[in-house]
Amino acid sequence: MSDTTTASVERTPRLVASAPMLNKVPAITATFWLIKILSTTIGETFADYLAVQVGLGTAVTDGAMMTLLAIALVAQLRARRLIPWLYWLTVVLVSIVGTQITDFCTDTLGVSLYVSTAVFTVVLAVVFTVWWRQERTLAITAIDTPRRERYYWGAILTTFALGTAGGDLATEALSLGFRNGALIFGGLILAVWAARRLGLNGVLAFWIAYVLTRPLGASLGDLLTQDRSFGGLGLGASLTSLIFLAVIVALVAREQVNATRHGIRAKGEAPAVAPHRDYAWAAAGAVAVVAAAVVLAPAPTPAVAVPTATAGQGEAAHVKPLEVDATSPIGDLRPFAVIVDDVTAKTRKGDLAAATARVKDLEVAWDNGEAAMKPASPDDWHTMDSAIDDALTALRAAPPTKAASLSALTHLQATISALEKKQ
Repeated sequence: MSDTTTASVERTPRLVASAPMLNKVPAITATFWLIKILSTTIGETFADYLAVQVGLGTAVTDGAMMTLLAIALVAQLRARRLIPWLYWLTVVLVSIVGTQITDFCTDTLGVSLYVSTAVFTVVLAVVFTVWWRQERTLAITAIDTPRRERYYWGAILTTFALGTAGGDLATEALSLGFRNGALIFGGLILAVWAARRLGLNGVLAFWIAYVLTRPLGASLGDLLTQDRSFGGLGLGASLTSLIFLAVIVALVAREQVNATRHGIRAKGEAPAVAPHRDYAWAAAGAVAVVAAAVVLAPAPTPAVAVPTATAGQGEAAHVKPLEVDATSPIGDLRPFAVIVDDVTAKTRKGDLAAATARVKDLEVAWDNGEAAMKPASPDDWHTMDSAIDDALTALRAAPPTKAASLSALTHLQATISALEKKQ
């Protein structure tokens, strides 16, 4: 082999490596927005499922999700072109971690939602400012250099954190609830779409809508997962996640096939798939979600007899839906009191293993009611939540002690009693 040929071969990898990337973001279509909303919802419901139903806990779930995000993000940044399945996997993980960041600030650090919303707004403004000064564009149709992509994912993570904080502020601090939240945030997105049709800057419209899809997806997820007694459809986190995941996989598989068949769309190039076909796919995905929710939603159950501390032997009190039975500022606490009394009785007998197993029911029930109860009175909800956390911590210590567990459970019983007396 001649020296000239050898030099040519040696230069080839450098030429390939320095070649410009194709745009790393999917075309902004109806399918894009549907997958984005579904990804937002599954991100939140799946994290809750792992932390509570599976029992991994918040710390383990947070660590696992952050590790997976780091792996997916590195793979996404190393790719030279759009890989639909990898892109949307990264979006789902960013959704989870963005939510976890806001929840950590609010629930662990006690930061006000007003403060966290303002802080994340400033952070996003800083990201956009630096991005614009260095690249002179914020358009997602031009995510075709490594630096632009890093700015893009930084902005995406911040929008999820901001969307979580802003959505929680609206539904909790302003007491809108998840049903009103779904209507309000859906209406705001439609307003942005209408403004875009009337001439609103496309880049600005995209980022506003992107932030709004986070609280919309969370509200829709709560609507599907919450028990019927709380005003939801009662599908639960695991079933909702499976339904949304199935639709996401189908739509992303279609995108992957199109990317393989037609290649990645270059800037300014017409979409490979006709718009009317994309609308048809998006509509089919939405219909599939609605149909599955209607078919799989459990039938309403009649009120069940739940004994209370004030009821006599053999007497019972019927539990009414939380939103009509205002026995405390956050609703009817009797179902929780029954579990706490049962756990306390087991603890007094010294059967800590049974008490620890039974307290799992309290954790799951409390988590299932959060979306409906918390907006009614966030301060009172946090008081109850803190008392429940103390009881869980005492019973799950290594090893738990009877004295510490009884102390935490007695405090929890007193908290329930105090909240019930506030009405």
